[in-house]
Amino acid sequence: MSVTRIFDIIPQLLEKYNKPNALAAKENGKWVEYSTRQFADSVNYLSYGLFNLGIEREDKIGIISNNRPEWNFADYAIQQSGCVSVPIYPTISENDLNFIFSDAKIKYVFVSTVDLYNKVKAVAVNCPSVKGIYTFNKVEGAKHWTELLNDGIKNPKEKEIEAIKSTIKPNDLFSILYTSGTTGNPKGVMLSHNNLISNSIACKVLCPFAADWKALSFLPLNHVYERMLNTLYLYLGVSIYYAESIDAVGENLKEVKPQIFVTVPRLLEKVYDKIIAKGAELSGMKKVIFFWAVNLGLRFELNGANGWWYELQLKIANKLVFSKWREALGGNIVAVASGGAALQPRLARVFNAARIPCLEGYGLTETSPVIAVNNFTPNSICFGTVGPVIEHVTVSFAEDGEILVKGPNVMLGYFNRPDATAESIDKDGWFHTGDIGEFVDNRFLKITDRKKEIFKTSGGKYIAPVMIENKLKESPFIEQVMVIGENEKYASALIVPAFAYLKEYCKRHNIEFTSNEALIQNQEIKARIVEEVEKVNKQLAHYETIKRPELLAREWSIDKNEMTPKLSLKRKIIMTANKDLIAKIYGGGGSD
Repeated sequence: MSVTRIFDIIPQLLEKYNKPNALAAKENGKWVEYSTRQFADSVNYLSYGLFNLGIEREDKIGIISNNRPEWNFADYAIQQSGCVSVPIYPTISENDLNFIFSDAKIKYVFVSTVDLYNKVKAVAVNCPSVKGIYTFNKVEGAKHWTELLNDGIKNPKEKEIEAIKSTIKPNDLFSILYTSGTTGNPKGVMLSHNNLISNSIACKVLCPFAADWKALSFLPLNHVYERMLNTLYLYLGVSIYYAESIDAVGENLKEVKPQIFVTVPRLLEKVYDKIIAKGAELSGMKKVIFFWAVNLGLRFELNGANGWWYELQLKIANKLVFSKWREALGGNIVAVASGGAALQPRLARVFNAARIPCLEGYGLTETSPVIAVNNFTPNSICFGTVGPVIEHVTVSFAEDGEILVKGPNVMLGYFNRPDATAESIDKDGWFHTGDIGEFVDNRFLKITDRKKEIFKTSGGKYIAPVMIENKLKESPFIEQVMVIGENEKYASALIVPAFAYLKEYCKRHNIEFTSNEALIQNQEIKARIVEEVEKVNKQLAHYETIKRPELLAREWSIDKNEMTPKLSLKRKIIMTANKDLIAKIYGGGGSD
């Protein structure tokens, strides 16, 4: 059976992978599994229900919800009905929500919780296009999604939906994903069925997938990264279990025992920091063995490059220490895919040493998303890079080093924004990513910076902040960092210390820890973090070195509008909020 449109996956699932647990989620503390047949029936009946509402071809329907089976029921039903799904981050501001509703002329919205229902209801008052809101949870006074489902059961429109499906082409628009940038209104990325299907099929080589696998899903489904992977899982018959929340991922991994999950570096950093903090609590020989194994893992090279003696020690480390890491992830992990930001090479090394293959990839919403990824084909992993470019995608470089992309994964354009489309896709069809990069060994793509984030000091020297930030974050003392210095004499940095790690450090060194605010004023702690900065400075050119860094008492977050949902820093907002601190950095001398 040929899958050329995303909803073609449903009949393929029934034919090839008819199983009792196509999708699963926790309801009232218990895992509830949905069979392939239940999945297919829910999608079909819901699409009949939508048809009975009087929806028309290319009507826009929003989904604002946590990851759950109903998300897929709605998404696939919307596609089959010839409509366009518009998935939206649950954390979105009312201002951005209002813009998206007006821009896309949203007709109906599926939401999960009472809070989201109230938020959407308040915004919908000013958006005459919105005709109805349906909830996944039971919400008093709101229409439940099963009302549409039951209407579809009572008034099936199989012939009508099949007729609509027969007119949908692979290159037709199937979804609009609004990307929340660091400035301005969100832009609606238009993706076709073929964009996502081609990317899913090209990523089959990511690892040796099997139909008896389970995947744990927790990154937002409204982001193309998790959505494409979910499409791939269903295409290959992999069962998808939706985590209860980000905070519950650790517990859910132990319960589900998945073979794969995808994540962002930030979460992997937190997992690693927790492991190290637990190791620091050990005593005597157990502690010695733990840190011996970690230090061994941090030196890991692929294909036995460190020699037989190292490999022998690594076998022992795996038995004594790393086996416990694997157990904490459920014991069955074959691969962890990381994307959305740069993964610290030391994390890739130590997890791979622990037989938890950590595969870093790269892409954008506009490229559906994968452009390149480290993978399981022979000699296709290179630490510090995002791997080889995937099949049928071509990468080139502009004169300034910007990465340019062509391929079936490149978006149709930005919705209602021909000007922005023309800016990002040139006359020769190359999509301009905004990222600077290079090839390592003529094969592995390496991202060196964001074009828009590179800045110039008053001395005329260009600074690539992301590269320096990633080096600084390799320190266990540093949680988050933002390099600053545009039009200034020298580069500096705002640093959020790793407070969980510092608590343990303070215990070991008899330093009083009363609060984050008090700790960042402690001269001993400040000196210790400056020591970490100096280690990185030794690897940098003189003009890149960080001088007079300042510490902050809390992490930056999405909730406070300091980070995008992809966990990129909103630099202007952070700089405005810390203008007094920045004035102190540059008003207090320092050398150029």
